[in-house]
Amino acid sequence: MAKIKTKFVCQECGYATAKWLGKCPSCGEWNSFVEEIEAKANDAKSQRGISKGKIEKIQDISTAKQKRYSTGSREMDRVLGGGIVKSSLVLVGGDPGIGKSTLLLQIADYISKQSLKVLYISGEESGEQIKIRADRLNIGDGELYILAETNIDIIKEYVEKEEPDLLILDSIQTIYSPDIVSAPGSVSQVREITAMVMRMTKVRNMASFIVGHVTKSGAIAGPRVLEHMVDTVLYFEGERHFSYRILRSVKNRFGSTNEIGIFEMRDKGLIEVENPSEVFLKGRPVDAYGTVVTAAMEGTRPVLIEIQALVTYSPAGFANRVTTGIDKNRAAMLIAVLEKKAGLAIQSSDTFINVTGGLQLREPAADLAVLCAIASSFKEIPVDFKTILIGEVGLTGEIRGVNSIEKRLMEAQKMGFKRAVIAESNENISKELKDIEIIPVNNIRQVMDLLF
Repeated sequence: MAKIKTKFVCQECGYATAKWLGKCPSCGEWNSFVEEIEAKANDAKSQRGISKGKIEKIQDISTAKQKRYSTGSREMDRVLGGGIVKSSLVLVGGDPGIGKSTLLLQIADYISKQSLKVLYISGEESGEQIKIRADRLNIGDGELYILAETNIDIIKEYVEKEEPDLLILDSIQTIYSPDIVSAPGSVSQVREITAMVMRMTKVRNMASFIVGHVTKSGAIAGPRVLEHMVDTVLYFEGERHFSYRILRSVKNRFGSTNEIGIFEMRDKGLIEVENPSEVFLKGRPVDAYGTVVTAAMEGTRPVLIEIQALVTYSPAGFANRVTTGIDKNRAAMLIAVLEKKAGLAIQSSDTFINVTGGLQLREPAADLAVLCAIASSFKEIPVDFKTILIGEVGLTGEIRGVNSIEKRLMEAQKMGFKRAVIAESNENISKELKDIEIIPVNNIRQVMDLLF
């Protein structure tokens, strides 16, 4: 009898080895290796391709079939780059209960009412459970079909029979192939199932959405290659205990990356937020120290965000640095610049920094606002309520310009701000900004003298 060949595969990153290891040498995760049987290649299946062996000259290829159709949500269309593209495969990830299935069911309902057929396949819920949610969302009048199934072979049969325009698979970790011995959700299963769905999507010229579970670190579970196989990767951000959700595009072959859509979770489902700046500034205290507003660019959209800081005496002698929404190392650097270049002795104080609304700030344009929020709390002097601060801070204390400054200032002017503190290199701006005073600065000491 032939010996069965097995391998050990990391369930976090897909790294394979012939023997069990306690720590993955690729991703560094502990106790993540699971033994799997090596599947034999099927020659008949391996010969199937999406192009069917047809070669075409590039100018002869028609792009008419790539027309987009709307999801019924302007925020979702924005994140996708203008709507759903046929033959595209979209991966949606996020924490459990954050609203992935709710949003996809709402999209399925809208598409099904546009004379298009939608097949919603769930490996986690029964048809009755999906119907309960659909009744709550007031869904169910279009060409929307539900299938509770986990076997990919049966799913392929129904796709061939029904020929849907949109396929939704919730979730990819629950689907399995009988040809692969490993359990559903394993690296081998997830990788092969995604490849099968991708082939069905391209060959049948339909659009597909697949839901992916996330790991404890927030990344989509399964091998990293999973994100490379799909056309678009969307992440749901936000806390389940808050009503606002942020849908971020981290990969998009048909549109801009790092675009965001903002939704509010209500009893009737996810409702799009048309003015995010107003949402993030709602409830902002007046004339309170330790609070500053900045303008961040999320994709092509400027968003006004409140940054709060609290500096207190540390009796233990060891200062704490707690941040929410910004990088902790970046905050530590700004504190060091503030002490060295502005003369504020805050290294021995506990410092807490928070970005309101649950948004994650990743661009350096918020440096000046973070620094001034810390200084405001330390000095207990509030920054003017109608002043916005935009700029990157260098290690020598200089203020550097940022991109898209006109868009940021136009948003600030629209929201009623009267003054804007920006870098001198950004002062040559449009004449349309008549209702906001521009104050150019060059270094940290200028800012301290101006505000405090």
